[in-house]
Amino acid sequence: MPAEIRQFLIGSDNFGVLIHDPETGATATIDACEDAPIQRALDEAGWKLTHILVTHHHDDHIAGIPALKARSGARVIGPARDRDRIPGMDRGLDEGDTVIVGAMAATVIDTPGHTANHINFHFAGEKILFSGDTLFSLGCGRLFEGTPAQMWTSLQKLAALPDDTRVYCGHEYTLSNARFALTVDPDNAALRERAAEVEQLRAAGSFTLPTTIGREKATNPFLRAADPAVAAAVGMAGRTPLEVFTELRERKNRA
Repeated sequence: MPAEIRQFLIGSDNFGVLIHDPETGATATIDACEDAPIQRALDEAGWKLTHILVTHHHDDHIAGIPALKARSGARVIGPARDRDRIPGMDRGLDEGDTVIVGAMAATVIDTPGHTANHINFHFAGEKILFSGDTLFSLGCGRLFEGTPAQMWTSLQKLAALPDDTRVYCGHEYTLSNARFALTVDPDNAALRERAAEVEQLRAAGSFTLPTTIGREKATNPFLRAADPAVAAAVGMAGRTPLEVFTELRERKNRA
């Protein structure tokens, strides 16, 4: 039976996401910004929380963990090297580890950049990636602890996943990302089409996610730093993809 997904906003832009295995009843929340909205979504669906999968230690991704764990007994699973920064962690994960949620299996992808120990969860059988704050639709995470080289490497790992992989990320940032992307990749027809779609979706109060790896490779400038057109658009023709990526991230920081 296919996995069921519930996606909902918490606050102004944090996404809450639940993945449910209808065969076994197992349910995971990806991160836990706040207790109440996640519990409400569980109650509305009639699901019991069994797992809390944590991508990184920032407070807007972990603040709801203690209350959710106390109420449900769910296992808290996250990056091993951040065990001291994530409350109630039961299992620490490293690159290539497998997490079982009911009949579903996720492979852990180490994605430092936004934080030093950020991880992603790839449910290959379900063709789903939970990218936290590494990859956003039309953007990528700000570099708080990692380096541009680390983030560029992390993004290349994600870009290597199958094009039809659905991507759920941690925030609804797509509209602002689209407006920035057009300034650094203005001749990209696929990007212009996506930006127009995003404007319409947000004006209607609809979500812009999930996206797909294939769509991001065609439209997200942070995945396109190796494209000569992007390099030329930011005045860096002939420079390395890492140099172009670094310039893009610095421009986005100032945007």
